[in-house]
Amino acid sequence: MLQQPKDILRNYWGYDTFRGSQEQIVQELLQGNDVVALMPTGGGKSLCYQLPALAQDGICVVVSPLVALIQNQVDELKKKGVKAIALTGGISFDALNDLLDNCIYGNYKFVYISPERLQQTLVQERMQEMNVNLIAIDEAHCISQWGHDFRPAYLQCSVIRELHPEVPMVALTATATADVTKDIIESLRLRDPFISNDTFERKNIFFSVKNTEDKRYHLLQALKADNNSAIIYVRTRRKTVEVADYLNKNGYHATFYHGGLAKVEKKTRLQAWLNDETRIMVATNAFGMGIDKADVRQVIHFQLPDSIENYFQEAGRAGRDGRPSRALLLTNPQDKVQAEKQFLQTLPDAAFVKTLYARLNAYLQIAYGEGSGMVFGLNFNAFCHRYQFNPLIAYSALRLLDQNSVLALSAAVNQKTTVQFIAPKEGIFTYLEGNSSIAQVVLTLLRTYGGIFDYETRINTYLLAKKTNQSEKTIKTVLEKLHADEIAICQMGNEDLELTFLTPREDEKTINRFAKKIDALNQTKLHHLQRMLAYVENIAVCRSVFILNYFGQEQKACGNCDICSNDSKVYRNLTQVKGLIVKALDSKPKSARAIVAQLGFDEKDILLALRELSEEETIKVNHTNEYERNN
Repeated sequence: MLQQPKDILRNYWGYDTFRGSQEQIVQELLQGNDVVALMPTGGGKSLCYQLPALAQDGICVVVSPLVALIQNQVDELKKKGVKAIALTGGISFDALNDLLDNCIYGNYKFVYISPERLQQTLVQERMQEMNVNLIAIDEAHCISQWGHDFRPAYLQCSVIRELHPEVPMVALTATATADVTKDIIESLRLRDPFISNDTFERKNIFFSVKNTEDKRYHLLQALKADNNSAIIYVRTRRKTVEVADYLNKNGYHATFYHGGLAKVEKKTRLQAWLNDETRIMVATNAFGMGIDKADVRQVIHFQLPDSIENYFQEAGRAGRDGRPSRALLLTNPQDKVQAEKQFLQTLPDAAFVKTLYARLNAYLQIAYGEGSGMVFGLNFNAFCHRYQFNPLIAYSALRLLDQNSVLALSAAVNQKTTVQFIAPKEGIFTYLEGNSSIAQVVLTLLRTYGGIFDYETRINTYLLAKKTNQSEKTIKTVLEKLHADEIAICQMGNEDLELTFLTPREDEKTINRFAKKIDALNQTKLHHLQRMLAYVENIAVCRSVFILNYFGQEQKACGNCDICSNDSKVYRNLTQVKGLIVKALDSKPKSARAIVAQLGFDEKDILLALRELSEEETIKVNHTNEYERNN
């Protein structure tokens, strides 16, 4: 050991004391013991492996899921004068070889690596030569199929244990149930690990849920109440554009972020937000992990997440500096229907996976007992059309085959074709008069996809080819012309998949090996959504108590959420509310929003009273969509 832990803590981080179980985790690792570190977002997880690595000779191997997360950690270490290397994608063989040499001979203290990069033979061979003092698996919940961010490549992380069997390993996460924790221990082959279970409680965050038919209005109200940095989470790429555009039109400085943006665009938008040049980031859940911005004052969910894990991790990005912050979830009755349609109706059961596997073998003409090691290209859209498969369910089934090592699914499926028209409608029709040969394709495109003038819209070139009786090649040629003539912005993607079969065809026997697991996973996803809906519908239990109980932690009422502060648990006498509404309408008609603002009661109580008064025909809605007395 080169230095005492507290000396390193003071010299590199400027702290005199540890937080939570940090010190115990550090001591366990220095003694050569494995550790599972369950700590809240912003709880200082990275210090738990960085400090013991600095206290010993050798290099620490850190497996991390996102390039942004890796780069952020490497940059922070370099600012502290610590030598660190990132082995991410886009590195040539020669450059990778040189970097691995640096890890072995260059006195580096940290090498950050993705789980996919870890599977390369070259990396494993060179890693065996390294003087490794510690192995850290960050965001370890990704290793569990029962968790919310499952990454198949994480299942192979145990290969490091084989390369360096005596080196201690630490698995770190901010969201793990008991089942996920058990999965982490078994998958990584941890040896009698010390399990730190710091409370996930975030005392500085005011958790609240707003049931409203007018989410946009309440979104503006929330942002108006606090002028600091904010994140707004939505479920789709299109919604990021839509909400950001709405906010900008209403005087707020917002931008959007999603997985479909180019790398340079992501970096530019992120940097503008980190530097407070842009106040509000509207994003899908592709945004946030590894983003070190401590002064986010609000995290607002404009749409329903699919699990408590996802929600708590995203909400936890508020107030990482410990100052008072807010996590607001906006919802309405339609959310439940939409969530069930989006999250549950696209889950394939074991029977569907068997059917798809059989059709796939027939489509690719793979004989019984053959296929292992064979590589095939697959036009996914044509395959789904041939057998009348729902593409969302079919793709989920292919992912299950990938996760269970029946085949390897290429990443090309994520490269989708998108179109957004930038010329005005009148200009397009004028343009088509001089380009009549492409008119049929363009008009079919306009009729098929609504919002294609307003948003970057993902299109199905196979579907367009069928509708216009043209080839896909012709469709792509038309799109290229529209882009070249500056009529539309068209990003051409590869709609084909590459499938590498890893096992020989055995029909149902192939799927029977993991059929029960498929159905169990579907039940787990159903449970996740049910608990999320229960959180939203809850009007009696403290928000923090509800969340922490989900993770198996006991907790007293926080005193700092909408439930504890009586914002939603005081039940109004409905007769009283109805009487006050009738009185409020004596002077002139009013909208529901105006009635809520005037009376100050909870919106759901007002809406319930308005519904009953309408059913009783005491009030009615006039031609301007306002309520008035029904005299």
